[in-house]
Amino acid sequence: MQLKLDKMQLKINQEKENPLLDRKEIQGIIEEEIAPSYKETRKFLSEKFSVSIDNIKINSIKGKFGTHKFILKANIYKTKEARNSTETKSKKEIVAEKLENIVPEKISENKEPIQKEVNEPVQEGVKKEVKEQ
Repeated sequence: MQLKLDKMQLKINQEKENPLLDRKEIQGIIEEEIAPSYKETRKFLSEKFSVSIDNIKINSIKGKFGTHKFILKANIYKTKEARNSTETKSKKEIVAEKLENIVPEKISENKEPIQKEVNEPVQEGVKKEVKEQ
């Protein structure tokens, strides 16, 4: 099975249903000019399998040196709750979620940046002598 989204092509080598963990385990090869990001790959898989992006966990995307082929391993869950109960979130994912939830504060145009003034004179050419013992 081959799919094409823009320039990305996916050939699925193995698709295994895991009813115990309520997921599909996908292994395949992606052909693309540059290494696909996790975000692009999740979007691509969500469109292909008609699931939410939140239900997909990319385990790895590994490239082979000198080729445009990348090995993909991913898990596709039926629900977000099943994914959260099975998969642990990496520190990077936790930080990304926190950054998405932060609302940027409005900064008024009248505020000027605070500048610190240094009143210490600069002495040029002064060397400290080191005593030898």
